[in-house]
Amino acid sequence: MTKEPVKLLDDEGLTFLTCMQCGTCTGSCPSGRYTSLNTRRIVLAARRNKDVYHDKDLWMCTTCYQCQERCPRGIKIVDGILALRTESVHMGLMLAEHRQVAGLVIDKGHAVPINDANRDKRKELGMDELPETVHKYPDALEQVKKLLEITGFVKLVQKEESEIAEEGK
Repeated sequence: MTKEPVKLLDDEGLTFLTCMQCGTCTGSCPSGRYTSLNTRRIVLAARRNKDVYHDKDLWMCTTCYQCQERCPRGIKIVDGILALRTESVHMGLMLAEHRQVAGLVIDKGHAVPINDANRDKRKELGMDELPETVHKYPDALEQVKKLLEITGFVKLVQKEESEIAEEGK
């Protein structure tokens, strides 16, 4: 059963009632400069118990935490967005691009494959050729895959909205 947005936020201990709609979150959002993301609108809609689960802007947040760090009321905005996203995924709602990234994590153990261009750029910047991920430790890939399977991540990400609707009947 899907939780109403306001109930979900309350259950997570995320108090958005103190929001004074100052706009600091939206004004400091780097994603908002390049997308239609308006953090303040999502928070207000969730507090008014509107359906934010189907809002594509919910997925435009890069979780940089600038809004949360700058909020004069200390509201845990990103934590709220992540809680709403989690519920969305449990409903089978996920942008195709995010499913693709999740698929890369499932298949490769990492969302950003390291190709020759990335390796060269890393070396040019004085970094190790490979990051501290399964790229550097390929034996860990099977462990990552097992963990993703055991936690239900694989099944959850691969579920479609229609399957979840059928389960709810």
